[in-house]
Amino acid sequence: MGSRRYLLRKIVQAIGTLVFVLTFNFFLFRVMPSDPVQLLARSQRLSRADVAELQSNLGLDKPMIEQYVVYMGNTVTGEFGVGLQSAVPVTELIGSRLWPTILLVGTATFFSTAFGILIGIKGGWRRGSTFDTSSLMGSLVLYSMPEGWLGMILLIVFAGTLGWFPAGGYSSGGDLTGFAHITDVLNHLFLPMLTLTLGYIGEYAIFMRSSLLEVKEEDFILTARAKGLRDKSVRRYHAVPNALLPTFTLVFYSLGFVLGGSIIVETVYSWPGLGQLTYQAIQELDYPLIQGIFLLFSSAVIFFNLLADLLYGHIDPRIREA
Repeated sequence: MGSRRYLLRKIVQAIGTLVFVLTFNFFLFRVMPSDPVQLLARSQRLSRADVAELQSNLGLDKPMIEQYVVYMGNTVTGEFGVGLQSAVPVTELIGSRLWPTILLVGTATFFSTAFGILIGIKGGWRRGSTFDTSSLMGSLVLYSMPEGWLGMILLIVFAGTLGWFPAGGYSSGGDLTGFAHITDVLNHLFLPMLTLTLGYIGEYAIFMRSSLLEVKEEDFILTARAKGLRDKSVRRYHAVPNALLPTFTLVFYSLGFVLGGSIIVETVYSWPGLGQLTYQAIQELDYPLIQGIFLLFSSAVIFFNLLADLLYGHIDPRIREA
């Protein structure tokens, strides 16, 4: 029963947060000073009749409450309207950019998590060593470094000066297929993936180190040492599994935010994902598209937070009882 109550409470909290985000998403773009219809009319020199028809098509001529009800109903059914500049459904625009972002964010998250945890374990277990001092300093530098600036530096060095990697884009185009196409995509992927990996590896290393240092002071670690276990066994079977729990939660919490953080990196490298699409939508003031992307990013954060809470509660029963 405790597990069911915990599960139900977390789901209700996630649904409540999502409703708040939907409401905020609706009113945010209706209190902004710029009117999308007037902007579109000015750029295309539409007549007053055309402007009125466009307002009617977008539902902007209805009372605010009625617009809100229609908006919530359309959101539930997956209808987010069409882009003002492209006249293409928002779902199609987002769907066409989803895979490049998943590829970039997925690989960067994997490498930053794996290497960050390993660095944190080695540094935390040998606190005060040369490796710990140097890795901690490097992690702090990378953690505080702007991703856009780091991306431009890597782009100038490895693409501009050395010419080892392409300057941007998803692929070289042409008729490449099979293994040649995969190699070409990976070649374009390397620099933006490296930028995101370096941008987040410091966070995981610092958090894992801090968690391990805290676990090392626990009584069960002292008991394991008193039983005569080797230092390697104490670290592998007692310290690290317990220190991984907070880091494990951090990984899921960060996944949703990495999607938003990829906006700058994708723009720097002209990577055709959701980040670059967001940048273009903001430049063009394409409100339906911005709303759809904002909702997607917010839903990703809520989903991964819920997943982290549920998995953490399953791994550590004490959380469910709290």
